[in-house]
Amino acid sequence: MSKDLSAGQFVAWFRSVAPYVNLFRGKTFLIAFGGKAIAGQLARTLAYDVNLLAALGVRLVLVHGARPQIEKLMRERGLQSVYHGNYRITDAKAIACVIDAVGSIYVEIEALLSQGLADTPMANSTIRVVGGNFITAKPVGVVDGVDLQYSGQVRKLDAEGIRAQLGLGNIVLLSCIGSSPTGEIFNLAMEEVAEAVATSLLVDKLIFLSDSRGATDIDGALLDELTVEAAERLISLGDWLSTDLKRYLPCAVRASRAGVGRVHLIGYDEDGTLLRELFTHDGVGTVITQKSLEQMHDAGPDDIGGLVALIEPLEEDGTLVRRSRELLEREITRFSVVEHDGVIVGCAALYPYGEDQAELACLAVHPHYRRWGYGALLMKRIETQARAAGVKRLFVLTTATSQWFKERGFSVRPIDELPAEKRLVYNLQRRSIVLMKEL
Repeated sequence: MSKDLSAGQFVAWFRSVAPYVNLFRGKTFLIAFGGKAIAGQLARTLAYDVNLLAALGVRLVLVHGARPQIEKLMRERGLQSVYHGNYRITDAKAIACVIDAVGSIYVEIEALLSQGLADTPMANSTIRVVGGNFITAKPVGVVDGVDLQYSGQVRKLDAEGIRAQLGLGNIVLLSCIGSSPTGEIFNLAMEEVAEAVATSLLVDKLIFLSDSRGATDIDGALLDELTVEAAERLISLGDWLSTDLKRYLPCAVRASRAGVGRVHLIGYDEDGTLLRELFTHDGVGTVITQKSLEQMHDAGPDDIGGLVALIEPLEEDGTLVRRSRELLEREITRFSVVEHDGVIVGCAALYPYGEDQAELACLAVHPHYRRWGYGALLMKRIETQARAAGVKRLFVLTTATSQWFKERGFSVRPIDELPAEKRLVYNLQRRSIVLMKEL
């Protein structure tokens, strides 16, 4: 155990990843990465993390590129790289370099995934890596009057063959070359191979490892979540995006629209980014989905477990009044909840008193998500519900967050302004501050 991690922290961390382990077991992930990721210093630790995912029961497809390795070989052989758009003009001499570079990287990745030294994370692992002629290619042809020669695209994919190998527990390793029915070999764009395989298999996650930590805005701030519509706007406007992202984003959008569950864009130049993206609430990169990960809705019986997990820590430290599970079950319809990627991260409840007063109660947001403004969104939702019910005055009782409510239009009032029914159950020991807001 790390000296920087106490026993309690280790146990808490280990328990926190259990939901992800349960969620990911049996799911299919495709991890796509260019030749720069393999040429980097973290290639070995990436292999460790891939091994861990396989050990947890994740079905894995890996797709690799080889652009810098191809460039190097061409320079060594006195050849010049020529591009048209995103495609290399691949003549007979260039395709020979492609074949040699891709073959070398394939063997290197296979070796990395075959490590088993006792002092490494891959000790006692039994990973099987398989390849094969799963991809049938076709030539790109002539584009804008330019013959791209041996540059190709995916024509057909043996999805059933890949599924069969995944069902046997094998990792499927695919490269950026494919052959045609006539036996010709074509140079393919790695990201297009990844898109084709992901959409054909309808993988649960498509993960691109890139030269950027994720998609960013014009100021360089990370965009941790994008809908496909937002990602499309970014493609048209994002001149500031890295070279990898300019190639990967269009494929990510098409894959998401085709039904891929999640598309992740993360960096390859920091150790453990793959695990941090998958096994932490916030992640470290950008996730692209068809719909927003944020969902706000009325609570129902299926949400009770998530509510309990959210509010228990706040009840223990005295921030919230303790509620029994039985009380939550009876009053669940009074609650609204915010979900982020299927996890309840915020809640609030509305309790009417008489004809024109109501209480905003149990407003809580998980600490990791408070910076996203979920508390204000929940309060606005409760206010809207209150107005629709004819409520004229909303009140709240709090011991620790009075300033937050004051900043949002509430003012401190004496206890005797509470409804009579609420005054009878007011806890004198807690000495909660009473705040009210006219609607």
